Amino acid sequence: MNDNSPRLADTLRARLCTWISEHQLEPGMRLPSERALAAEFGASRSSLREAIQQLISSGVLVSKRGGGTWVRQPQAPWSEQRIVEPIRQLLAADPDYRYDILEARHAIEASTAWHAALRATESDKERLRYAFDALLKMNESDDPDLAAQADLRFHLAIAEASHNVVLLQTMRGFFDLLQSSVLHSRQRMYTHPVIFNRLHEQHQAMFEAVMSGDAEAARQAAMDHLGFVHTTMKTLHEDEARQARITRLPGHDLPQHKENNG
Repeated sequence: MNDNSPRLADTLRARLCTWISEHQLEPGMRLPSERALAAEFGASRSSLREAIQQLISSGVLVSKRGGGTWVRQPQAPWSEQRIVEPIRQLLAADPDYRYDILEARHAIEASTAWHAALRATESDKERLRYAFDALLKMNESDDPDLAAQADLRFHLAIAEASHNVVLLQTMRGFFDLLQSSVLHSRQRMYTHPVIFNRLHEQHQAMFEAVMSGDAEAARQAAMDHLGFVHTTMKTLHEDEARQARITRLPGHDLPQHKENNG
């Protein structure tokens, strides 16, 4: 059995690479849990773990502190390590830096949407349609992590269609931070039906503008979308902080205390 184990791990490694390609997982995207993948491939978790370790050693995957295995970002002069890591440290020290990330997205994605509407090829539009359809399906998912990945895949499909290498690489370089931003947004906003519907309408407007080649409408739709996310996030955060302050007021539990005594 031990003799077959290395060969089994090699087979699983190849199957996992194929699975990643077929599911269009891009650099910075997270793989499902070991348990889910083991069930998918009909393999033991120990064999799968060995295959994953081989891909980590070869630089295809990376295991991140805090859990999870991710598709590794390609290293480049403007790599994640140089650009994103200092910002990640700021974000860890002060979560309010997420608003800086949203502002950066606002500036970048207004440009990518504009250029995508002007330059998208038929193959670009096919990929964008696929990403948009996946986003619609993931909107019904109860897994916010997978939904956030579908959200970002849609935004990255627009960036790819812009055919501006600098804008695209900047988006990719900030992928982890953007994913964190989108996941946080979804967790906070997608529980509100009215807000959820607005977000869906905004994504639809971006999609239709790019597909129809209307550059100004695409730019405006991207700005409207990210401006709405920014404003809504701040409002929800302020409401949450206000409620937290109320619960810390002396005598906050007094009505309940009186009721118990009555």
